[in-house]
Amino acid sequence: MTSTPDFAAYIASLPRVLAGAAALFRDAEGRVLLVEPNYREGWALPGGTIESDDGETPRQGARRETAEEIGLDVALGRLLAVDWVHGAGRPPLVAYLYDGGVLGEDELKAIRLQEEELLSWRLVPREEIGGHLPGALGRRVLAALDVLADGGGTVELENGHRVG
Repeated sequence: MTSTPDFAAYIASLPRVLAGAAALFRDAEGRVLLVEPNYREGWALPGGTIESDDGETPRQGARRETAEEIGLDVALGRLLAVDWVHGAGRPPLVAYLYDGGVLGEDELKAIRLQEEELLSWRLVPREEIGGHLPGALGRRVLAALDVLADGGGTVELENGHRVG
């Protein structure tokens, strides 16, 4: 299908939405793997922006970012959560969170941080998630852990709060 000038102008006029994807990794004790970025305060999950201009899907983006950031190239499990995050001063974000699985001792020892972006990593128990990941991200991780615990399906979130 050839794009007409009117259609191209229409597409250019549409609102923009950011898209990101991350992986939720745990250890045998159920602690969550968090990474410490060097470009902002606080902690995060391995993951990042989906490169949609290259045709990357959310799952591909989460896997690529995980491989780049922590040096683990693993097949990701199911989609645990989709979160529509909106706030003042930036475009809305659609955040996809995939099950990264349980990492064994060998995998944890194999973690190699991307020094251009990350300072450190740590394993955090569920009860400390809110202190490390405040706001929508913390709520998203807790909702995903609930999905894993109860065997439920993918959870839909808005700013980390369950909807539907």
